[in-house]
Amino acid sequence: MQTEYKKYIELSVWIDARKLVNIVYTITKLFPKEGQFGITNQMRRCAVSIPSNIAEGCGRNHKKDSLQFFYISRGSLYELET
Repeated sequence: MQTEYKKYIELSVWIDARKLVNIVYTITKLFPKEGQFGITNQMRRCAVSIPSNIAEGCGRNHKKDSLQFFYISRGSLYELET
């Protein structure tokens, strides 16, 4: 199991996704308080979902399962972009 852990934390896409999470949290701290449970929460959840699904996809035993989590991650990225 340790080898799977090391594999995904070394992926540049996972590292960049983690950086994106930090950026989103930093930016959304500047948003007005009335947006905290609306757009702020939605953006943060999308951002966190990206590296989380990459990690989960890496932990799957079958290529088809892994791809499904990578597609979910990409969908979260598109959602955040929107």
